[in-house]
Amino acid sequence: LREKAQVAPVSAPKKIYIIDEVHMLSKPAFNALLKTLEEPPAHVVFILATTDADKLPATILSRIQQFFFRPIPVDIMARQLMTIAEKEGFTIEADAARLIAERSRGGFRDGISMLDQLSALASADKPLSASDVAQYLGLSATKTLENLLALYQQHDAPEALNLLGELEKTGTDPIVLSHQLLSLLRARLHQRPELITLVKQLIEVDRHPHPDLKLLTIFMDGAGDVAHKSPEVAPTPTASLKAAIKPPVEKPESPAAVSEVPAPDSPPDSTATDIDWDKIITLAKEQSFAIATLLQQCSWRRDGNTLTLYAGNAFTKKKLDNAKNRPLIATIVQQVTGTELDIETIGQKAPPKDAELAKIAELMGGGEEVNLEELS
Repeated sequence: LREKAQVAPVSAPKKIYIIDEVHMLSKPAFNALLKTLEEPPAHVVFILATTDADKLPATILSRIQQFFFRPIPVDIMARQLMTIAEKEGFTIEADAARLIAERSRGGFRDGISMLDQLSALASADKPLSASDVAQYLGLSATKTLENLLALYQQHDAPEALNLLGELEKTGTDPIVLSHQLLSLLRARLHQRPELITLVKQLIEVDRHPHPDLKLLTIFMDGAGDVAHKSPEVAPTPTASLKAAIKPPVEKPESPAAVSEVPAPDSPPDSTATDIDWDKIITLAKEQSFAIATLLQQCSWRRDGNTLTLYAGNAFTKKKLDNAKNRPLIATIVQQVTGTELDIETIGQKAPPKDAELAKIAELMGGGEEVNLEELS
């Protein structure tokens, strides 16, 4: 290279040498290149392409100008792809060119490569359509994406899962589908900021070991929002009973009437200790299997209006205290008990209820009370 660089060009004013992935050069190679860069011939231009400029020696960086390439915007790439297609003797629809540009993620080389492969589907009298591109690249139609987002916003999980099942049968890649949904949401996020939760969940699909299951759970959990709000819409039966048989305020002087009021009329019992835990687990399974699994791992203890959940470990406690899970757990408990309880989580196993057992456990360095009848 050093010898050829010294030879002047014959048919052009400049000689251009492009060294791709220059950071992969060895130290002796950099030293040899440095001598040429220190006193370059006037007719030579070196272009050093790299994805990791930090690996270049400081002696090289001090003698060059740096230009940072950024992903090409979709609109610019789509127009350029249409121009290339016209020069190659075929036409491509604007929507089709945009699909290719979006799929290439700002990489012009990838966009041209896809256009070259798709050119076989075009002819002089038939332009390359968006449906051709979508079918070839395994993309979903825009109308399908619109329907999927509409079902998510309507909290219609069954229909959303049916639509996802149909897409799976056609061979749609869940990662590609999540990328398409993100592209569609990017344009709408400023109008519908509440969709930011969906955006965060879709970003995780690409990194998930089972992207298809992750995509299904996203749309299943989206339907839980309606269930979360149900206690606010309709009062619980216990609350309705209290309102219906509440003693009249204008007759406080009647002790007999007060004494005959049934137990449900009184405020929530601050000494209550019992809860239908099986019913809580059943209701949790209807709304979120993940939360039901967490609750099954917990021991619990109720002391009046306080419900303490013993998670057994810090990881389960962290999941219970999650900003999304904790309100749903509180709602489920309120639906079963008929009253709002203060929920506390402890990242340890529940201590024995019996005082003697507690002392034994303390001497042994900890432990958990187990009912042998339940194990048999």
